[in-house]
Order: sequence, then C-alpha cells, then structure tokens
Amino acid sequence: MQLRLRPRGPRMLEDMWGPAMIVLFTDFGLEGPYTGQMKAVLHREVPGLPVVDLFADAPVGNPKASAYLLAAYAGWFPATTIFLCVVDPGVGGTRPAITLAADNRWYVGPGNGLFELVQRRADNTRSWDIEWKPDRLSASFHGRDLFAPVAAMLARGEQPPGRLRENDADRRPNWPDDLCEIVYLDHFGNAMTGARAAMMPFDAKFVAAGRVLERARTFSDLPVGTPFWYENSNGLVEIAVNEGRADRELGLAIGTPVEIVP
Repeated sequence: MQLRLRPRGPRMLEDMWGPAMIVLFTDFGLEGPYTGQMKAVLHREVPGLPVVDLFADAPVGNPKASAYLLAAYAGWFPATTIFLCVVDPGVGGTRPAITLAADNRWYVGPGNGLFELVQRRADNTRSWDIEWKPDRLSASFHGRDLFAPVAAMLARGEQPPGRLRENDADRRPNWPDDLCEIVYLDHFGNAMTGARAAMMPFDAKFVAAGRVLERARTFSDLPVGTPFWYENSNGLVEIAVNEGRADRELGLAIGTPVEIVP
C-alpha cells in the first residue's frame, strides 16, 4: 500500500510514499468498547493495514499534556505513518476537526491544541479542515465516526477531505516549548514530564513534590530506593525511583509541577 500527498499550491512537503500504518493515540483506555469500535472501522475500510496501539491511556481529557507526549513519541515512527489521535473533551462542540501533514507524517484529530507541539517543531506542515461528514455522525464519538474514516482515506492514498486551513485561531502559542510538569505516569510508576532532556543543562537538578532530584543515566546507577531524573528512551525528562514507584513515593500526579534548581 502506498501513500502520497500531492501538493496544492506552493510545495511545502515532499511527496509521501511508502507503506502506511495507523497509530492510535487516545485517552479511551483498553476497557470498554471505544478502542475496539474505532479499530473495527479501520479494519473494515483498510483491511490488512497494520494498526498500532501507542497510547490508549493518554492524560484523560487533557490535550495540553497529551500534546507533549505525542510530539515526543511521533518522531520514533517512520515517514507516512498516520496518527489517529483522540483526546477530545470538546467533542461535538465548536472545536474544529483537522488533518495535519507534518514532516511526512499524517495526524487526524481534534483542533484543540493536541497537535500544537508537533506542528511547532516540524520543518514542514500543512493542515486541512475536515469537511467530509459520514451518513451517521454521533455527537459524542467522532473518533469512530469521523476521524477513523478520514485516517482510512489517507491510508488508501486519498487526499485530505477538506480545505487547506488559513485560520490558526485554535493554535496555542502560549504553551511553552518544554512543559515542566508531569504529563504521564507509566505502569511502573515512573513520571514523564513534558520537557525535553536535551534542552536542560546536563547537570540540572529538579524539584518535584519538595524533593531535589539529581540526574542519573539509568536506574541501577543509584542505590535501591533513590529517586532521580533521567532522559527516557524518547528524550523526555522522566522521574523514577530505583526499584520503586515515583508516583507513590513522591506523591506525583498529572499536572504536578517540576522546577529546575537554580
């Protein structure tokens, strides 16, 4: 299967060729029907296309925290990947539905800031308002009825179903380039921030929940029970405790601020 973007107007992106996959980034969780129904649409519309679960537990109803996760993890995937992204507390309301092409990857989802950091960090971007509507559109499940079919269209090599965007009213210029707060807690209790480690001084110390944390390369570099921060496998500042749970032992939650020690 091949995917190609035929530029309209001045060329800003390279043509997008190659085998496609669809990557799911949602706050739906794996319990309940939502992820399964969205996958069912994809299997019906593009049978045989790989569908990869990246995050099913993005911060619930929190496009801002999710935006930093998406930007950090999307770059790991190859060009022509299609990201089907649904963290959408305003579903059915006035927020736009958009398709974004950024550095030869596709993103489909709500225009609520979820793509802000992807768009800001990309060398080349173009975006479209989704104007296509299905025969039946639930007011509360655009992931299944709108975004999944549009992702399937792109996977079949079709053009984005809508007009190029000219209005950036839904952008979030006031969001920082690096967010010094907790944006995700993983299965092990490690706490990811929205800050890129490469943007921090190598010997930086952070304060989280009143604890001063020094940098380590990996868990086993420190005694058992020691809290620290490190650069995780996707480049984010992450807080951990060797053989412990940073969330419980430090009292961390989504939104907990993290400060650099002067």
